[in-house]
Amino acid sequence: MTPKQKIFINALFGEAHGNYRVAMDIAEYSKNTSINDVIKGCEEELVSSSKNFLAANAPKAAMAIVGVIDDPVEMGTRDKLAAAKDVLDRIGVSKTDKVEVKSPQGIFILPRKNDDEDILSDGTNE
Repeated sequence: MTPKQKIFINALFGEAHGNYRVAMDIAEYSKNTSINDVIKGCEEELVSSSKNFLAANAPKAAMAIVGVIDDPVEMGTRDKLAAAKDVLDRIGVSKTDKVEVKSPQGIFILPRKNDDEDILSDGTNE
């Protein structure tokens, strides 16, 4: 990744607020340069930076979910909850479903099976 691409990535997740063209202007790319030309070779860094950005905003998402408890009738609560849930799901923080398995009967453990050669014709082991 070139130094110019690094500036572009930092601007994209910073002052450009995700706007490719603004980030390209900050990194001083030509107006004639296509977005595809800029991101070619830095796709992995874009994905990594996206994950880091989502992780950095996880506390905000968690606070939005908990904030609904304080003001459940606030306008846009449903949309805010959905967005917060998506952010947390994408970084790996999601609700877990507990599955409880119960058996109506106990476990029965069988003794070790002897080899056929160890048992004599009269049923003894000697």
